[in-house]
Amino acid sequence: MRCPFCSNEETQVKDSRPTEDGTAIRRRRYCPDCSGRFTTFERVQLRELMVLKRSGRRVPFDRDKLMRSIQVALRKRPVDPERVERMVSGIVRRLESLGENEIKSETIGKLVMEALKMLDDVAYVRFASVYKNFREAKDFEELLGELSGDDREGRGEGD
Repeated sequence: MRCPFCSNEETQVKDSRPTEDGTAIRRRRYCPDCSGRFTTFERVQLRELMVLKRSGRRVPFDRDKLMRSIQVALRKRPVDPERVERMVSGIVRRLESLGENEIKSETIGKLVMEALKMLDDVAYVRFASVYKNFREAKDFEELLGELSGDDREGRGEGD
């Protein structure tokens, strides 16, 4: 594994252990050249997924891009990073289990929205505002109305 600090190709694994959800191996690494320390994750990839964008372009699925977009929605929210990792792993497993090599970006967006709605309402609204391309305040009002409706159906305090 190449060192991200000095590009040395001879790094050493100091510690390996499975992640909490068991879907990856977390490796702590050390670079003998620059003394840098960093972490890598090793995951099983069941199939090579392609994303079909709204524009018609096809791009390789990028788990890190999915994680970054979710982290942007969760910025400054009190959510445990391990829960976010489990959520992303769950979304990726669902995508892989669809049995398709090509997945519409809308499908990914819907899965993320479902997961964020269960995890954090503020992050859900943030992600939805970008995903659904909100243009006016009434777009937010409608989404918040849906959330309020969910609360009346059993998602309220203490659930």
